[in-house]
Amino acid sequence: MEADPVAVATSVVEDLRAGRFAEAEARFAPRLRNAVSAETLALAWSGELSRLGAVRAVGEPWSEPGAQGLVRVHVPVDGERGGLTAVMSVDGAGLLHGFRLAPPAGQEWTPPPYAARGRFTERDVTVGTGPLAVPGTLTLPRRRRPRGGRPGVVLLASGPSDRDLTTGPNKPFKDLAWGLAERGIAVLRFDKVTYVHGEVAAEPGFTLADEYLPHARAAVRLLQEQPGVDPARVFLAGHSGGGKAAPRAAAADPAVAGVVIMAGDAHPLPDAAVRVARRLAALDGAGDAASVVASVARQAARAAAADLAPGTPTQDLLFGWPASYWLDLRDYDQVATAAALDRPLLVLQGGRDYQVTVEQDLARWRAGLARRPDVTVRVHEADDHMFFPGSGPSTPAGYQVPQHLDPAVVAGMAEWVTDPQGACGGPGTAVRRWRRGGR
Repeated sequence: MEADPVAVATSVVEDLRAGRFAEAEARFAPRLRNAVSAETLALAWSGELSRLGAVRAVGEPWSEPGAQGLVRVHVPVDGERGGLTAVMSVDGAGLLHGFRLAPPAGQEWTPPPYAARGRFTERDVTVGTGPLAVPGTLTLPRRRRPRGGRPGVVLLASGPSDRDLTTGPNKPFKDLAWGLAERGIAVLRFDKVTYVHGEVAAEPGFTLADEYLPHARAAVRLLQEQPGVDPARVFLAGHSGGGKAAPRAAAADPAVAGVVIMAGDAHPLPDAAVRVARRLAALDGAGDAASVVASVARQAARAAAADLAPGTPTQDLLFGWPASYWLDLRDYDQVATAAALDRPLLVLQGGRDYQVTVEQDLARWRAGLARRPDVTVRVHEADDHMFFPGSGPSTPAGYQVPQHLDPAVVAGMAEWVTDPQGACGGPGTAVRRWRRGGR
């Protein structure tokens, strides 16, 4: 008798809610268990609860056919400050072959005040070919194109994100795409390969290059082919991990006209993960906070160890990434790669960002790019990691409040993309500190 996938998925969520992570792990198929341990589950769940608060209810699940005969089940979870969806791929025996914690489904998003829907068109596209192709959205201005064509921007998200970079009720990449299109710039955004094909992230041999480069290159080509787009002025704009990867993608593709780095991390990631875990533990104050920090520190130390080898078990490492990912990351210097690019750069940073900080990350970008005459650095003092403006210390709960990308970020990026050389403001690294609503 086949197991009921919906009942299995609901039971897993109840196990997580009760802190029974070993019981949840026992439902994993061998391949998933090799990549995600009970400890990794505990870290992921605790991280989500730090944003959402205590779970208030588990909603009505729904299912759909998945790949390879699996059933994909979506289980809504309602917290004190927001929600999430646990997404699981379940086989006939009741074993999980895929598991991720995704943004809540069906939350209403309202357009930002700086974008009028009638001034651009949108259509769905496919980015890449073969089994790892992903869906995307092309946003094209309606206004008459300038002589020679309009500029274009390809957006690169961090982590297993959808094309809109959905965060709670917010969609900052959709804000950005609409805001840039309002200003005459074509935009292509797409679901990350780790969002659509989540299993690849745990595959042995998977790297940062695999995560970003194939789809970034395919997206650039697709945008270049659009009528009215100047193929010589297609830029990459990456956020967080996407900002870190963007210089590498540009170095591999001479067709990229320039790079925008939005809150791109430059501090060693294992160290940053421990720092963030400690901050969140101090905010949370839960009884298991110390054990979560200890677990993150243990996995971070293993990821940073000199004897890390391709065969190191994935469950011993941060974020469920295989050793190949960490070894590749160790060999990649994003700041040096950016400094070596022969194309203009725009570096954006939120002053209230606790994940990628002015003191540790932006300082590295500034130092490494100081000799470049075509680099602009802008600090948006009121913004957090998602470039949402606000006041006071930023917290994960802040991302759950309905809001929009800072209009100054949109306007500044549009200005730079339209004329990157003119926006640099002269030789040396141009550093501007922008406050809410403008410069």
